[in-house]
Amino acid sequence: MGDTIQSVERAAAILRLLASGPRQLGVAELARALGLPKGTLHGILRTLVHVGFVEQDDTTGKYRLGATLLHLGSSYLDVNELRTRSINWADALAGRSRESAWIGTPHEGHVLVIHHVFRPDDSMQTLQVGTYLPLHASALGKVLLAYDPYGESITPPLQAHTKRTLTDPARLEAELAQVRARGWAAEMEELTEGEVAIAAPIRDARGLAVGAIGIRGAVERLAPGGDLHMEFVSYVRDAARAITRDLAR
Repeated sequence: MGDTIQSVERAAAILRLLASGPRQLGVAELARALGLPKGTLHGILRTLVHVGFVEQDDTTGKYRLGATLLHLGSSYLDVNELRTRSINWADALAGRSRESAWIGTPHEGHVLVIHHVFRPDDSMQTLQVGTYLPLHASALGKVLLAYDPYGESITPPLQAHTKRTLTDPARLEAELAQVRARGWAAEMEELTEGEVAIAAPIRDARGLAVGAIGIRGAVERLAPGGDLHMEFVSYVRDAARAITRDLAR
């Protein structure tokens, strides 16, 4: 392989960092995280802003991913076979469960959300396509970890998103074994307080888990009293099986 271009590598590192969380980041934060001089960062950021890959907040001066980059990402997602084959089933799952439906795939140690269907009501919701979820703290992520064909181990430290997040690798491994035994995963206020999620694996023609589909909603609807309503588990598993059948054709 030939020599790489350092400025392109640095620009890619900036974009990955901005995509890794919901926060906007300032030059000082980016410099610390990437180990780069502020002057070097300023030049790369100016270029990224110029081409629309990054935007700068006029009030705070901090940076976030730009609309141009998000549109490019959407173009990739539109041709992604898994998303294409899953859209109709995800829509049906949202309608059947009356909750938001999510589809995710593994990407660089996270769950990449490739499709998101709003909960079918009039509540204010934000489209999450293209965002990342933590593997250890989300139902989609637990499914992907449990059925990872390479069997990669959980590497601490695991970030606590709520007081219920599993941060002990041994406890998480035990739960992943349970996921494999029953064929689905649950997330009980482990990513966001007051929210519950259920997910099941989507398999390709080889039988490998290439993604996961699930629903997310308020704990009082999906798990009143702390116990999941199993009808929702059935809805999710039915959708996962249907997509798996389509991928096997």
